[in-house]
Amino acid sequence: MLAIVTRDTMHSETFSHAVRLVADFYLFKGVLPLAMLCALWFDTGERRQWQREMVVATILSGFLALFIGRVLACWLPFRQRPLYDPSLHLTFPIAATPEAVLRTWSSFPSDHAMIWAAVAMGIFLVSRWMGVLALLHCVFLICIPRVYLGLHYPTDVLAGMILGIGVTCLVTRKPIMERFAPVIVRFIDKYPKVSYAFLFVMLFELATMFDEPRQLAEGIFRHVLRN
Repeated sequence: MLAIVTRDTMHSETFSHAVRLVADFYLFKGVLPLAMLCALWFDTGERRQWQREMVVATILSGFLALFIGRVLACWLPFRQRPLYDPSLHLTFPIAATPEAVLRTWSSFPSDHAMIWAAVAMGIFLVSRWMGVLALLHCVFLICIPRVYLGLHYPTDVLAGMILGIGVTCLVTRKPIMERFAPVIVRFIDKYPKVSYAFLFVMLFELATMFDEPRQLAEGIFRHVLRN
């Protein structure tokens, strides 16, 4: 399967460069589905209250998917990324992600697939046509490019998508969502200035998958170890 995805396109440097841009630019990863969530939040239709609660639950699902993905990657048996497995006898384009990160992070499951499948599923539960676009976005702009670049096996992204969708389906169940979503929506309506400022920061961090805080934490950890 991996060989099929990569076999015919590896000879085109232009295509490979385009795939690297798609895989590494935040615009093509988190910004688009989160923009869809913002559109659903500001919808003024009859289901406005329910839609806002679903948006809150979807954002929480994204954060939860990121956390679960990191826990699974740390606790499950380490799986080397295809990019660094010589037994595959495949040549992959060089990804822009730092090599030290790629070599030390397990390939299974794909946290990118988990997060954006979770968000796409939340969008789908509110708006079918927007949800289909979000799911297609997850497959073609997030999952397939990462397989093509050798960052993940197809099973990594497939498992990530299934887990992410499962997280959203669980969090958005009525008995669970009723425990937190209405309270958060009422708080946002009561304190909009503080709430929207906080949400802006949270959506930014979700879109970038907490890259900067993780780099900061790793730097502090290494400094503590050296001393």
